[in-house]
Formats: sequence, structure tokens, C-alpha cells
Amino acid sequence: MEKVPDINVEEIKGKLGKTLKTGIALFIGLAVVLIMNPFVIVGAGERGVVLNFGAVQKDVLGEGIHFRIPIMQKVVKIDVKVHKSETGAEAASKDLQDIRSTIAVNYHILADKANWVYQNLGISFKERIIDPAVQEVVKAITAKYNAVELITQREKVRDEIKSLLKQRLMNYSIVVDDFSIVNFKFTQQFEQAIEAKQTAEQLALKAQRDLERIKIEADQKVASAKAEAESLRLQKENVTPQLIRLRQIEASIKAIEKWDGHLPKINSGAVPFIDIKSLEKE
Repeated sequence: MEKVPDINVEEIKGKLGKTLKTGIALFIGLAVVLIMNPFVIVGAGERGVVLNFGAVQKDVLGEGIHFRIPIMQKVVKIDVKVHKSETGAEAASKDLQDIRSTIAVNYHILADKANWVYQNLGISFKERIIDPAVQEVVKAITAKYNAVELITQREKVRDEIKSLLKQRLMNYSIVVDDFSIVNFKFTQQFEQAIEAKQTAEQLALKAQRDLERIKIEADQKVASAKAEAESLRLQKENVTPQLIRLRQIEASIKAIEKWDGHLPKINSGAVPFIDIKSLEKE
């Protein structure tokens, strides 16, 4: 019969203790890592601004996973995608007509300047930077045109506002991608005056067309009368004594052809006479 080896309880306890301690150490280490969070993920369309104890650093983190020094470093994510901003603007034209407009701007911040934007503008910069810039630019451009020019040259006005706005916002590392005037309104009194002017112009144009039509019709009648007079004149010129005599001869010949050989019965006793000799002379 084989002898059963003695079980060293103390040795087993020692091994279990070491395993337990290792597990606890790993758990604590993992917990510390999770708590300290030494990794940061910068998503698509974002940039990471690195702060060392609150101080903005020159390096800007691109998209992906990055390591940071716990406690010492903090990474602030800045959105660099295109955003839309709508701003209401009130201005006056060159002839002092009040204008109310709504301006839509598509913009984004320069990715490599995300740290500068965060340091100088912060995250919420629309109300402090974009809206005042839009209002200032709209006032500057509309003051160069009178109200009628603002309507008839709207595309030119839009391009000038966009160009000046690009220059202003580029100073803040903000790029204007697109620009549009969503709404452009004058006062009700001015709009009524414009409508009345358009109505008057349409009526004047209609009157001018009617006058031209009447003139054309009159010219046509004059031309027709002239043509008729000319025709009569030509006919009169063509009526010669020879033509008259020829027509008389033709009439006499037709009368002879129709005569049945009997003298007409006339109460006066007179007999119609046809001068045959005269016809022969012709």
C-alpha cells in the first residue's frame, strides 16, 4: 500500500496568499489606471488641446488615441467641423432706409489653431465673436448703397459682405465656408412705396405699348389710303381718249350682236341710228 504524501498546509496557504495579493495588486492597479485615465480618444472632426496644469500647450492632438500624464495633463476636445450660425442684423441704407436681415454663416475653426481659439476665445465664441462681426459688416456694406441698389444689386452686396466677413473672422482663426442672406426686409412704408412705383411703371409701360399700337394702326391706314389714291391716280392716267373710244365701239358691237332685226317700237316715231361709217373710220 502506497504512502499518501503529507499535505503542507502552510505552503498551500502561502501560495494562496501570494496569489490573492497579486490579484489584489492587479485590481488596485487597474482601478488606479481607470481612475487616473491616462489615455484620451480624440474623435472624428475634433482636435485635442493639451493643458499642463491648466496651461495651454503648443501641440494639438489629432484624431485617434493619445497618452496623457495623469493629474498633470488634461485634454480639451475642440470641434473643428463646419457649423451654421444665423444672426439677425439691423442696418440703414445710404438713403437712410431701415433694413432688417437674417444672415446665415457656415464656418469652422482652423484645426491647427484649436489651441489658440480655446485659449483666446473659449468654446462658446459665436455670441461674442461671430454675431457682432456679422452685424458690423452688414452695417458697413449696406451704408454704401441706397435702398433701390440693395434690391437690384443684391448679389454684389452679398459678395461684398461675405468678403469682408471672411477677413474679419480670419483674424480669429475662423474660416467662413459659405454665406447667405436668408431674409432681407425694409420697413412696411418703403415696401408699399416700391409696390406703388412698380404699379405706376407697369401702367406707364402699358400706355406706351397702347400708344405705339395706335400709331402703327394709324400708319397702316395712311399707307392703305396712299396706296388706294395711287391706284386711282394710275387708273386715271391710263384712261385716254383712245381707250374711251374703244369702249364705245365695244358697246356698239355688243348692241348690234344683240339686235334681232326688228326695229324697236317707240311712240315718238324716232328710229335709233347706228353710224356704221363712223365705226369703219375707226
